[in-house]
Amino acid sequence: MSKLVVLVCGGGNGAHTTAGLAAYRENMESRVLTLFKDEAERWTNLMKENDFTVQVSDANTNTSTDLKAKPTIVSKDPATVVPGAHLIIFTMPAFAHPTYFEAIRPHLDDGAIIIGMPGQPGFEFQCFDILKDKAKSCTIMSFESLPWAARILEFGKTVQILGTKASLMGSIINAKTKPPHDPLQSMQKVLGSNPVLKQTSNYLEPYLLTKAIVHPPIMYARWKDWDGKPLDKVPLFYQGVDEMAAKYLSGVADELMATAKAFQSQNPKLDMSHVIHLTDWYRQDYAKDITDKTNLMTCLQTNAAYDGLVHPMIEKDGKFMPNFGYRYLVEDVPNGLVVTKGLALIAGVKTPYTDEVLLWCQKTMEKEYMVDGKLTGKDIQETRCPQRYGYSTIDDLVSIL
Repeated sequence: MSKLVVLVCGGGNGAHTTAGLAAYRENMESRVLTLFKDEAERWTNLMKENDFTVQVSDANTNTSTDLKAKPTIVSKDPATVVPGAHLIIFTMPAFAHPTYFEAIRPHLDDGAIIIGMPGQPGFEFQCFDILKDKAKSCTIMSFESLPWAARILEFGKTVQILGTKASLMGSIINAKTKPPHDPLQSMQKVLGSNPVLKQTSNYLEPYLLTKAIVHPPIMYARWKDWDGKPLDKVPLFYQGVDEMAAKYLSGVADELMATAKAFQSQNPKLDMSHVIHLTDWYRQDYAKDITDKTNLMTCLQTNAAYDGLVHPMIEKDGKFMPNFGYRYLVEDVPNGLVVTKGLALIAGVKTPYTDEVLLWCQKTMEKEYMVDGKLTGKDIQETRCPQRYGYSTIDDLVSIL
């Protein structure tokens, strides 16, 4: 088998980790495309004088393993790195996906495998919309979340994996042109033995398994009754979840389950059996990290992979104010909650929890997505909901399978 050429798109935590892991594997070439400012130049210059290291931490044994290997090239020029790439992995936030789709489009080889990791809800809609006929010659994959919790310790030098999921679900839309490498096996080689990658029955399952709906309900529960006064201390995010936050989070997850069941009952082609409740997902994917699996609240509170992670805040004069411009809202509402709301509308499922959270989010963001329970707001073109792309029925959704 020829060398697997992996192109990692992005420059953040996920890109650093994926590029480092791919570079470390045998018979694999790792490339990076980052379009943000001078990231490519900075990363390239740093690797001239330094190693590139992926630190793999094990919270259970309190040990760490260093994997040292450099990507072959880090570039801002898609013409340099896209041709010849077998796997093209999107690891940047969803708001940046359109820019990267536009950048890679002229240079894509037939048979390329495009992977959203995570794709976030609406990834396939946007992929087909921007790549057009090019998309038909590519295999399109999308995973429900990142494989691990990771953070950059030193840009262009060191990234740390804090916790790795036990398994990860991903969808595959096969291309007309068969790729030279098996999509799922190739991605597994990049990541290593964990997480174990599993294929969903269709691209809609990851949308309803999505972790893009986790952040908005937690933000809503914490800040909906906030008095506007600055805090003396930054509150914990996941491990600070209380019964109120767990109620809304579980309620939204219930609505995703109901949408999945409605799809399957209305169209037998849509096997939605992989869609499980958020609580069960945490018990499964963070099995080694969670010490109390009693319920959703305890799963979050006792997850070692979330140790010390806090609410996004803005500091001023030693006091702290919530940062409502952080990705937990600006990313996960238009590319998460609005998309799942759109799917629920198509399925005919009522979503009182989603609606309550969404109304607060859009008011806080000064956006208008939902009006009178419908996705007809003036800012809907900024989202990836199916209605934006002309998908209004279940048959429409099935048509791209």
